[in-house]
Amino acid sequence: MNKKYILFFLFGLLSITISAQSLAEAKALYEKGEYEEAKPTFKKLVKTQPGNGNYNLWYGVCCLETGEPAEALKHLESAVKRRVPSGQLYLARAYNDLYRFEEAIETYETYISALRKRKRSTEEAEQLLEKSKSNLRMLKGVEEVCFIDSFVVDKEKFLDANKISPESGKLFMYDTYFNDSGKEGGTVYETELGNKLYYSEMQPDSTLSILSRNKLLDKWSDGSLLPGSINEAMNADYPYVLTDGIT
Repeated sequence: MNKKYILFFLFGLLSITISAQSLAEAKALYEKGEYEEAKPTFKKLVKTQPGNGNYNLWYGVCCLETGEPAEALKHLESAVKRRVPSGQLYLARAYNDLYRFEEAIETYETYISALRKRKRSTEEAEQLLEKSKSNLRMLKGVEEVCFIDSFVVDKEKFLDANKISPESGKLFMYDTYFNDSGKEGGTVYETELGNKLYYSEMQPDSTLSILSRNKLLDKWSDGSLLPGSINEAMNADYPYVLTDGIT
């Protein structure tokens, strides 16, 4: 009988040791930014201890960093409720990734206020806050588009097939408009007054970014990259500006 108890005790001790090792290994992977590898362990820990704020934070961050903001959200909210440090930063990021920009802004502002009280740097959080504010402005400028017809055309004839009214400006292919530039690009939009260009152009890192030019007396100014989050995507193309000059 004593042997059975001893064996059971040793088995339990071994299980605890393995669990502790798994947690330590997962935290090491987490600290190195290897979130995909760390995620399964934190997922198991959250299931066994759903009220643990740190486990919720670590699993939520792993989900967020591996492209699962929806899965991350409830765990990061749980971490924030339990006042886990840095939880608000990641929760705000999750809100931003889910296009819930107003909640992201509010959470960033709360987090920044807390950092200031502790006399910590707010630079990173303020940059992310401005990004969410920019995203919100862009979202408010989005218009619903209703397609009443569709047809198939060759890529080279795409712009010819899309007729827009003269007061809406003009669209061109990059190699047609800048036929002697020696560069590559996507499309070019010229405003109704013909005094400004928006166009996509290949960058040194082989991605497309949107630039603008202003009409001078007898020539165009040099191109300048558009600011903000417009060019943060892998490829930015097909620029178009409404007649309000903003959207």
